[in-house]
Formats: sequence, structure tokens, C-alpha cells
Amino acid sequence: MSDFLGLPPAERVSREEVVMPSQAITTVVKMLESLPEAMQDHVVEHLYDYLADLQDERQWDAVVKKTQPQLIEAARRAKHAIAQGQATPL
Repeated sequence: MSDFLGLPPAERVSREEVVMPSQAITTVVKMLESLPEAMQDHVVEHLYDYLADLQDERQWDAVVKKTQPQLIEAARRAKHAIAQGQATPL
């Protein structure tokens, strides 16, 4: 099972798999720590929403990639039907 970003839960990650945060993450954490707690909560809420949007985009991209051949074939059939005068306007 994974969390909303597709990563394994922390308790299921072995010590060998633990990756130290990047410099950018460390910097952001330090910046957050310098803010009052109420502002930290506000920033974290926005960050959570942003990350959830990114996950939605990843899922959408995966669906499009998986169904792209069917979408291309449907478009080809539609173009053919239009060319043959078999299509009716919606």
C-alpha cells in the first residue's frame, strides 16, 4: 500500500531504503520552522492541496497514456465517418 503520492508508508521502509531529504526540502523545512505555528499550518494546508493536485495530474496522465491507442482509433473512425458523410452534427 502507498500514500497519496504513491510512496510506501514510512513504517514499511527499511533503513537501507531511507533517503535523506534534498537540500531544497531541508531549506523549505527551515523556512517553515521560522514561521509562527498558525502560518505553518496555513502553508502546509496549501502544500497538501498542491501535492494532491499533482497526484491527480499523475493519475490523469496515466489514464490518458493507457487509453491513448483507443482514443486515437476513435478519432480515426470519426474522421472517416465525417469524410464519408456518415456523421451527424450534435
